[in-house]
Amino acid sequence: MSRHIQVTFDAHDPRALSSFWCEVLGYVHPAPPGVDLPEGADPLAAWDDFLARIGVPEEQRNTRSAIEDPDGHGPRLFFQQVPEDKVAKNRVHLDVRAAPGLAGEERMAALERECDRLVALGAKRLRRHEPEPPLGAGHIVMADPEGNEFCLD
Repeated sequence: MSRHIQVTFDAHDPRALSSFWCEVLGYVHPAPPGVDLPEGADPLAAWDDFLARIGVPEEQRNTRSAIEDPDGHGPRLFFQQVPEDKVAKNRVHLDVRAAPGLAGEERMAALERECDRLVALGAKRLRRHEPEPPLGAGHIVMADPEGNEFCLD
């Protein structure tokens, strides 16, 4: 039997970082337990109301956040607040598959367009790796707003 996975990020601002990754991946913030959100409702506002209702102090309401694939295919991402800064390169990172099936200049142009979109959302471009056939198709290394590296692949 296979297992579902959750990818966990340490973060200073879980809500902001989860919102960034929602935009990157097309994910959504799930509704709080037992809450049916009407279409178009703000899930983060629903979480604020839920946490207040169950007595979570305001200063603890941004200690965690989660996002999910609305189609149910990708892993859930969880963001937990930690006090320390990131100090070294990630040992595990996400590859955002922004140009599947494309090759050469067409692929790199698609990656550049996605890179521009993500920079506008708060990501940082770190470096571009050119295609190196037969094994290297080319990719762009980026960092999210809290410095976690990921690749546009």
